[in-house]
Amino acid sequence: MAVTEQDSDLTAADVAWDLEPLLEGATVDELLERADVVTEQLTGLRGQVARLDAAGLAAAMRSLAELQELLGRAANYASLRFATDALDAARGALLQRVEERGTAISTRLLFFDLEWAALDDATAEALLAAPELEFCAHHLRSERRYRAHLLSEPEEKVLTEKSVTGRNAWARLFGELTSAIDVPLDGTTLKLEEALSRLSHPDRDVRKASAEAVTLSLAPGLRTRAFVFNTLLADKSTDDRLRSYPSWISSRNLSNEASDDSVQALVDAVVARYDIPRRWYRLKAQILGIDQLADYDRMASVAASEQPFGWAAATDLVVESYASFSSDLAEVIRRFLDERWIDAPVRPGKRPGAFCAYTVPSHHPYVLLNWTGKRRDVLTLAHELGHGVHAYLARPQGVYHMGTPLTLAETASVFGETVTFGRLLEDTTDPGERLALLAESIEGAIATVFRQTAMNRFEHAVHTHRREQGELSIEDFGRHWADTQEAMLGDSVQVTEGYRSWWSYIPHFINTPGYVYAYAYGQLLALSVYHQYQRSGAAFVPQYLELLSAGGSRPPEELGRIVGCDLADPGFWDGGIAIVEAQLDAAEEAARAAGRI
Repeated sequence: MAVTEQDSDLTAADVAWDLEPLLEGATVDELLERADVVTEQLTGLRGQVARLDAAGLAAAMRSLAELQELLGRAANYASLRFATDALDAARGALLQRVEERGTAISTRLLFFDLEWAALDDATAEALLAAPELEFCAHHLRSERRYRAHLLSEPEEKVLTEKSVTGRNAWARLFGELTSAIDVPLDGTTLKLEEALSRLSHPDRDVRKASAEAVTLSLAPGLRTRAFVFNTLLADKSTDDRLRSYPSWISSRNLSNEASDDSVQALVDAVVARYDIPRRWYRLKAQILGIDQLADYDRMASVAASEQPFGWAAATDLVVESYASFSSDLAEVIRRFLDERWIDAPVRPGKRPGAFCAYTVPSHHPYVLLNWTGKRRDVLTLAHELGHGVHAYLARPQGVYHMGTPLTLAETASVFGETVTFGRLLEDTTDPGERLALLAESIEGAIATVFRQTAMNRFEHAVHTHRREQGELSIEDFGRHWADTQEAMLGDSVQVTEGYRSWWSYIPHFINTPGYVYAYAYGQLLALSVYHQYQRSGAAFVPQYLELLSAGGSRPPEELGRIVGCDLADPGFWDGGIAIVEAQLDAAEEAARAAGRI
C-alpha cells in the first residue's frame, strides 16, 4: 500500500537529519589524522605546564580546544549515525574505531590535566586572573576540584585505555540489546517505544495488554541486561574506591558542581512530598472510574479519545509557542526544522527515547525523537528543542564553556515545554480537553520530579547492594525497583509483578550513573524560572537569553542569580514543589468543572 502524504505527516517519516556537514567535507579518518597532528604538538608540553605563563597556557588551551573540535566532529558523526540504527554492523564498527582513536589521544595527553592539578593554588589563581584565559578560566578552575581523586599518570593511562573494552563496551552492548527489543502486539510487531506509547491509551484493556506485551518482550534478554548492569555497578565501585570517592554518587555530584549535602537535600525534599503523586493518582482513579490504578494506568489519557498530532501541526505550534516568548528563539527553532537538524520517525534499530546532541561550538546541535503522533510527543519536541536553543545560543562560549552541569541542563528544555503547554491550554476551551491537558502537565511534573527521584533511590539501592552484598540477581533488581516505586506511590497505585523488570531498558542507569536526579533539579529550577517570567513578563526575556547564552561559563549559583534564583537556599526546592502542588490543585478544579469527579 502506498504511503500517503497524511500518513507521512503523522509518522514524520521524512524528518531525517543531515549529519554530513559535521565532517566539513572530510572523512572521519581524516579528522582523526588531523587530531593526531595536534596531539603530537601538545605532547611537547610534557613537564612544562608548571612553567607556562598566562599567554603560554592560553595557547595550549586553544590547541586543546582545536583538538576537541576535531574529535567532537568525528565522535558525534559516528555516535549519531549509530543512534539511528544500532543494529548496523558498519555503524557500530565506525563508532568503535572513533572511540579507540579518541581514547588513544586522551591517554597521550593525560599529563596535562595532572600537571595542571599539581600546581599550587596561588600560582593557579594568579594565572586564571589573566584576561587571556577568560575563555577557559571556569573550566580550568573546575578541573582542579578533582585533585583529590586523580591517580598517577600510569594508573590513569590504564583506566583510560581499558575503558574502551570495559564500561564503554558494556554500555554499547546494552544499547544494542534494547534497540533490538521488538514487542509483538495485536498481530503486528512494534518497537519498544511504540508499545510504551500505548500506555496512554484511554482503553484500560489496551493499556494492560500493551504492558503485558512489553513485559514478555523484556524477558528474553533480561538476564543478559542484568549482567551488563551488574558489571557496570562493579566497575564503578572499583573506580570510586581507587579515586577515593566517599559514595557512589559523589563523582556525579562533583561533575555537576554540586555538593553531596545539597543533592541529598533535594532528594529529601522531594521524598518528603511523595504525598503529591499519591494524591494525583487517587484523583486519577476517580476520574477513570477505577478503584485503584495499576502501574500501566499511570499514563492513561483522561480524555475519551485523543486525536493524532501530525508533524506539521506540531511544529507550527512549537514555533508559535517559542515566538510568543522570544522571536529570537523562534528563529533558531525554524533552523532546526528547515535545515535538517532533527531525526524524528520510529525505525527498526533506532535507540529509544529522545535527546539533543550539542556536538561542537563551530557546528550546531541535533535532536533525535521517536515520533508516534501523540500530544505528549509535541511536548517532547518542545522539550528537546529547548535543549537545542540552549546549546545553539551557548556556542560562542567555546568548547570549554558551552555545556552546563547536568543540574542546569534541563532549564531551557522544561521552560520551552512549559511555554508550549501554556499555548496548548490557551487554545483549548472544551472542559474535558482542558482536563486532559492539565493532567498531562501534572503528570509530566510528577514523572520528572518524583519518579526520577524514586529512580535515584533505586540507583542508590542497587549500587549499595553491589558494594555491600555482591552481585544482584534479577529478583534483587526487581525488588529494589518495586520497593522504590512503591515508596513513592504508596497504596495509590498497584505495582504489578510484570513491572518488576521495567528497570531493564532505561539507558541512564547504564550510560550516566547518578544522572536522574538532575531531572528533578532541572524541573524545579525551570518551574521557578517560569514563575519569574510570569511575574516579570517581557522584562524577563533578556535575563533568560543571558542565562542560555552563558552556557557553563560560571558556577551554577552564579548562573541562577541571572534569573533571580538562589540555588544555595535550602528552601529553594520547597518553592518549586509548591508550584507542582498548585498545578495539582488546578487539575482537581478542572476535573470538577468537567464533571469527572
